[in-house]
Amino acid sequence: MSVDLRLALPTGVAWIATAILLSFPPALLPSSIVAWLIAGLAMAAAILFRTHYFSPLLTVVVVAAAAAGLVLSSAAVQNVQRNPAALREAASADRFVTAVAVTNQVAGPGIAHFSAILTSVTVGKERIDVAAPITVFAARTSYAASSVASPAEKAAQSAQQIGIGSTVHLSGTLTTAAPGDDVAFLFFASAAPRIEAGPPWFLDWANQLRVTFADAAQGLPGDGGDLLPGLAIGDTSAVSSQLDTAMKASSLSHLTAVSGANCAVVIALVMAAGGALGVGRRLRVAASLVTLLGFVVLVTPQPSVLRAAVMAALVLAAMVSGRPIRGVPVLALASLALLAVDPWLARNYGFVLSVLATGGLLLLSRPLTVLFSRWIPTALAAVIAIPLAAQLACQPVLILLNASIPLYAVPANMLAEPAAPVATVLGLVACVLLPWFPALGQVICWLAWLPSSWIAGVAHLFESLPASSIPWPAGAVGVFLAAAIIVLGLFAALGRGARAARWRRAAAFALAIALVSYLGIAGGERLRQSISRPQDWQIAACDIGQGDAVLVKSADQIALIDTGPDPVLLSQCLEILGITRINLLVLTHYDLDHVGGTSAVLGMVDRAMIGPPADFHDTRLADSVRRSGARVDQVTRGETGVLGELRWSVLWPPVRSNTVEPGNDASVTLEFAGAADCIDGCLTALFLGDLGNEPQARMLAANRLLGHVDVVKVAHHGSADQNPSVYEKITATVGVISVGAHNRYGHPTDALLNTLARVGTVAERTDKQGMILISPRPDGGMRVWSERPG
Repeated sequence: MSVDLRLALPTGVAWIATAILLSFPPALLPSSIVAWLIAGLAMAAAILFRTHYFSPLLTVVVVAAAAAGLVLSSAAVQNVQRNPAALREAASADRFVTAVAVTNQVAGPGIAHFSAILTSVTVGKERIDVAAPITVFAARTSYAASSVASPAEKAAQSAQQIGIGSTVHLSGTLTTAAPGDDVAFLFFASAAPRIEAGPPWFLDWANQLRVTFADAAQGLPGDGGDLLPGLAIGDTSAVSSQLDTAMKASSLSHLTAVSGANCAVVIALVMAAGGALGVGRRLRVAASLVTLLGFVVLVTPQPSVLRAAVMAALVLAAMVSGRPIRGVPVLALASLALLAVDPWLARNYGFVLSVLATGGLLLLSRPLTVLFSRWIPTALAAVIAIPLAAQLACQPVLILLNASIPLYAVPANMLAEPAAPVATVLGLVACVLLPWFPALGQVICWLAWLPSSWIAGVAHLFESLPASSIPWPAGAVGVFLAAAIIVLGLFAALGRGARAARWRRAAAFALAIALVSYLGIAGGERLRQSISRPQDWQIAACDIGQGDAVLVKSADQIALIDTGPDPVLLSQCLEILGITRINLLVLTHYDLDHVGGTSAVLGMVDRAMIGPPADFHDTRLADSVRRSGARVDQVTRGETGVLGELRWSVLWPPVRSNTVEPGNDASVTLEFAGAADCIDGCLTALFLGDLGNEPQARMLAANRLLGHVDVVKVAHHGSADQNPSVYEKITATVGVISVGAHNRYGHPTDALLNTLARVGTVAERTDKQGMILISPRPDGGMRVWSERPG
């Protein structure tokens, strides 16, 4: 069966061009003009040579250039609205501003950040009208959320939530986001958002339904109750870090929130019900469109839902017109339309993976089913082929998110996927019924809980299995290698006909060469690292992206300071270093980039030290560590202890907790120094968490720091919010910066790097060097080893 790629190829060209050029905003307008010129010239040539064999090629060039021109023109126009010069100047000068924004995510107690559309900003006496997407980092303590997660307090917090579509007043400072990011600015609020106007009626009904359903789901036991709001309405706020880890490790994270596939399920049910009642096609299509719109509003327009909704609308339009429905052209047209409306979707991982998964299903599921049906029944072959097709299509992009190949992705999805539409449909029915028929709605909630619990159970099962993934090269090399192996493998397996036999053998040979090359490169690199990696390290900075996870070792005792954003990455680091027990866990504060990986060490920890919690989410995390068997203490300045031959001291937060807000400013700050009986050489170290300028100054004034330290863990990933006096006081030999590559915050900043250079501190960065190990030397110096030397 032939595949119609006439629109898919131009859409791909427009997508790639936009994804690249979004990183260079000044080039958007000139590039769009060039694209339109190419389209015009190619059209003229096609008209002149309409009988020539080049005509089909010229037609493709015309459509591809026009598609690129359309999306790039949209990006150029919107970029002007998103980034006014006055606002960029206010952000670069760190000016205090007040602003008005419309929320497009729920805001309120316990929510650390949310997205919104900035409509106006006041800088001094100047008001700037703008239409800019932003991420608001909330002033968490201003919500005054309780630290005890009782049902009554949860209900009270739900009542305080700010619904989607609300107009809010903000105050704080702005930071310009990285070019190409889906938001234009990051807004750091100094106070809680103040509601100026509630959501419009056409959004408020959905807010009320979401709150009612989320409250009902809280009464359901276990992970099934936590997962159900995500499956049904896209509300993942109740998903614990342990469940989130299990879903990611088992390649089921796309089920954590409602997926675009559920649009098709909802439309199919409406069409089937209309057909059973004898309703005409046009009326059924109209009812389906209304239902589809309500569904998108209720579950919120996430990228995968938008993609599926536009595809569904196109399919319904084709049904009314009597035109044939072809999956790939519909997918291409839907993608192009959405890119024209929001060009920044070109770099949104959720949108990219949704389109790739759908394309994989359309192109690969049938051929793979035919292939597998040679050996197994056709029904079972289809069950295997469907998740495999989606996984193969998405895997090259997934390498950018996690440089590994999951081994259990297909069987996990085979078991979990059938339960997802059941949970979604039952959850939606319960959501709609609860306000009017609470008892019936609660019964249906319990029915929806069954498939939801099944999915959570499958996730935990496959997470617990050994060797869940294969390490893979990161970055562009890993993406290219994965794509090449997948393409060669598919060609070797699916090629047909006598002419293709020689090419199949060539593809199989190239596939073998690629696999052997990978094994040689990866194996050789692992061998190099294992041979050169020092075993006498005292400080190890894990490469876990934008976050902190640093280990201290002394006399076989291990301390872990923060757990990074991702338990999978933390587990890989601990496995490489052979860490199976953690004597002291320090969670400096509760931001996700410092505690997101905590589930990876549950059951491994003897004692944990934490800072002051801000809300019930923080307390719930501390409780999970306590339930895993660890002693958990909230610590303040003045506490001391011993780790092997090292003595540690807590320098911050202060004893009077009301003098500092929970969060960055209350980061647990530790100092390590050799005890009197240290015989193996003990490095001195200072760990600053995410302290900013003012708390750094207060911490410095409140403590008598060592005159010189060997290693400083630089505060807040190298942000500009630093107090140079701290670094001048300690004159550290090495400054470890735990930071993610190409992060949106511009960390580490030139100002911080200049400060370190001025005081003679050598910067060691995980974004450029990977894992960093620091070992003491007998002569009193130190040796620094990194995963990526140079």
